[in-house]
Amino acid sequence: MAAMAQRAPYSPAHAPSYYAASCQPHTAYPALQGEVNVDVCIVGGGFSGLNTAIELAERGLSVAVLEARLIGWGASGRNGGQLIRGVGHDVDQFAPVLGHEGVLSLKHMGLEAVEIVRQRVEKYAIACDLTWGYCDLANKPAQFEAFAADIAELRSLGYRHAMELIAPHQLASVVGSDRYKGGLVDMGSGHLHPLNLALGEAAVAQQLGVQVFEQSPVTRIDYGPKVKVHAQGGTVCATTLVLACNAYLNDLNPELGGKVLPAGSYVIATEPLPEALAHEILPRNMAACDQQVTVDYFRLSADRRLLFGGACHYSGRDPRDIAAYMQPKMLKVFPQLHSTRIDYQWAGMIGIGANRLPQIGRLHSHPNVYYAQAYAGHGLNATHLAGRLLGEAITGQVGGGFDLFAKVPHMTFPGGKYLRSPLLAMGMLWHRLKALA
Repeated sequence: MAAMAQRAPYSPAHAPSYYAASCQPHTAYPALQGEVNVDVCIVGGGFSGLNTAIELAERGLSVAVLEARLIGWGASGRNGGQLIRGVGHDVDQFAPVLGHEGVLSLKHMGLEAVEIVRQRVEKYAIACDLTWGYCDLANKPAQFEAFAADIAELRSLGYRHAMELIAPHQLASVVGSDRYKGGLVDMGSGHLHPLNLALGEAAVAQQLGVQVFEQSPVTRIDYGPKVKVHAQGGTVCATTLVLACNAYLNDLNPELGGKVLPAGSYVIATEPLPEALAHEILPRNMAACDQQVTVDYFRLSADRRLLFGGACHYSGRDPRDIAAYMQPKMLKVFPQLHSTRIDYQWAGMIGIGANRLPQIGRLHSHPNVYYAQAYAGHGLNATHLAGRLLGEAITGQVGGGFDLFAKVPHMTFPGGKYLRSPLLAMGMLWHRLKALA
């Protein structure tokens, strides 16, 4: 392998985000050259690919990761940094397919997913500003009333972390805004610097023997008992292939690409706030998220910037000026920031499936090809769970969580490549209007 150079903390190839500007110095991985032979080839250098690589390397397999751009270039390195319990939306809907016990297992895995992140950060001492504490915010009184049932269910699942209902008149102790009707504090969820986590996990994978290649876009895949992955500059031959591209799969595999819709999400970061102002808006330094169809989410960075995100777009068109688009939303929540400068603005694509459950499985047409995608905004924890499940399945540990996810059917979005985004945009507009009724 070529010698490793040290990249400066900011790489112009990353989105111009706060994360790219503040990330740790890290290894620059080489582009693929020539032919590489491994047990498993993974396409995608985000959380799904990196954690699958770690799980497989820890089990003794040889692994190569191909990233088209840079490690953490996609959603893994530019998301809101919120580490929140749960996978999917309304997993009870899958009872007809999985049964009561299967749904219960999904709920337990939604808690396990956060613990995998916790353990990985602790085991390998990854510096990513991991901070515990999260608050669900109710936009309506009925949503606040439903939080009590959420706590009861979490306790029935054996959830070990502290939880607390925050009445409307107490909410200033958590969030300095009069916009909400109460909250649910969860000390088992939290927030972190996602790009530093991805870079740290890439370093862990390399230490475990994984060959990591950046700037190596895949151009073609030859399927068969042995898979041959053609990338710019070389090829990787492997017994098993994992496709972990999520919203950036593009045309690499049409069978999977039709089941995931890329949707734009946006984040702004303020200038560093005075300590008193930071304490006023988020007194307990928690991450927070509201209950709208297109959610607002926010938190403080380690240097006291407010990171404010949301406004998911299904149209495929990003706002011309993200700050101008997002700042009014931020000021509705925190009008006290009216004179605060916005230092960073960026966009990214998340992958969404029709039923909002992560898609984890293998191709029926090619059983040595596995995939993980469509996290619908819960990717920080669900990707780590996907890596664990893929690692277990590829090494022969069948009958676990992988099989549950693989049983759930996933619809191909109608309209083909060019119409599925407008069609879903119309559907989401209907849901927003229904929520306002």
